[in-house]
Amino acid sequence: MKSKFLPTLRLLSTRSIQVSPRLRTLSVMMLLALPLYSHALPSDANQQIKLLADKATYSERTGVTSYSGGVVITQGTFKMTADNITVNLSQGRSINSAVATGRPATMQQVVTQEKGVAKGQANKIDYNAITGIITLTGNAKLVQNGASFAGNVIRYSLKAGDVEATAGGNQRVELVFPPSNSNSQSGVR
Repeated sequence: MKSKFLPTLRLLSTRSIQVSPRLRTLSVMMLLALPLYSHALPSDANQQIKLLADKATYSERTGVTSYSGGVVITQGTFKMTADNITVNLSQGRSINSAVATGRPATMQQVVTQEKGVAKGQANKIDYNAITGIITLTGNAKLVQNGASFAGNVIRYSLKAGDVEATAGGNQRVELVFPPSNSNSQSGVR
């Protein structure tokens, strides 16, 4: 069943990317050498990282790499799409954090074979590589193991699969849980 709030990926245009050969080589080597989402499934961390974008820039001085134009990052079962993604690197060239923005930015990952795919979307997605926490901010939605969470801010742990949703302004957090598959008639009464 197609989720009404997670759009299908659009095809990237075939416009020529205006990136210097040195920058393109450096960006590709950097991405292929780094375990972008090391807290995803163990098999994901061993997979290659693939990035598609219309434009890429890298600053050697700050360690910041920016991608724009229909950005898609995949590594194993993990996928993130956004209008723009900025990656902050440590001096050792490992990823400290990544920030994705879009209308909306999306992420998805196979949590486990039993739990299936977790899918999220928001105006902004912050990934902290050190803690393994993804923070979805602004019209945030997350679907995991049949349950859906909506609020202004959702924090999702790639390590544990834990979810924390926070309301904002006049908004309230919305949680929807699927019915139990057991035959017992337990529930809220």
